[in-house]
Amino acid sequence: MHIDLTGKTALVTGSTQGIGLAIAEGLGASGARVAVNGRSGERVQAAVAELTAKGLADVVGVAADVTTAEGVAQLTQQLPDVDILVNNLGIFGSIPAQEITDDEWRRYFEVNVLSAVRLIRTYLPGMTERGWGRMIQIASDSAIVIPEEMIHYGTSKTALLAVTRGFAKDAAGTGVTVNSVIAGPTHTGGVEDFVYQLVDKNLPWDEAQREFMIKYRPQSLLRRLIEPEEIANMVVYLSSEQSSATTGAAVRADGGYVDSILP
Repeated sequence: MHIDLTGKTALVTGSTQGIGLAIAEGLGASGARVAVNGRSGERVQAAVAELTAKGLADVVGVAADVTTAEGVAQLTQQLPDVDILVNNLGIFGSIPAQEITDDEWRRYFEVNVLSAVRLIRTYLPGMTERGWGRMIQIASDSAIVIPEEMIHYGTSKTALLAVTRGFAKDAAGTGVTVNSVIAGPTHTGGVEDFVYQLVDKNLPWDEAQREFMIKYRPQSLLRRLIEPEEIANMVVYLSSEQSSATTGAAVRADGGYVDSILP
């Protein structure tokens, strides 16, 4: 399968590191013009430089806080139209269930859910008018298998699946597809920090990862953390012409973590 995104502009939120950066690289390597986004101008430019050094020909940086309406307005001034929107931005963290405050609940929904909703509302009309577009939300296995130590995070990702399905119906018949990717436990710097919150901080990384998977993610059929590039591969496919019959879906790239025979 040859995926060619030449002539398409893609925005990946939260793409200065980790999964978002891998997605930006994958889309750019397939020919798309890629907009890297983050709150810090310095980190955005560092990510742009990193991708450019890897041979990507058309990468731009857009520093804006998309968790606020003001930030989205700032972003759209710089990037008024996109063909591919990847809502990757998200926060996570371990908090005992009964200690999650109202403010934390609100913060997780503002960042993990409403930021995506705002950007979908912003860019969907233009995609619909042009008769083509791809909108992809990065969800999580935690949306389905709610972790005891991250109820607020899991619930926000469940809501993101519902947002995806609802907007796919809103875009029905327009040539725009709206999908979610259910990402499994993935190896990023933030996840390394999270792992060491739960296992012995003195363990070497390979041992810490193994203990984490056995104790906290035993459902994984991979028995290892997923690499960001493996999530990016799914996103690149869903961004392509070849995925035209897939919409309103929650597509799994979870290493078999979710115990289900459905996608």
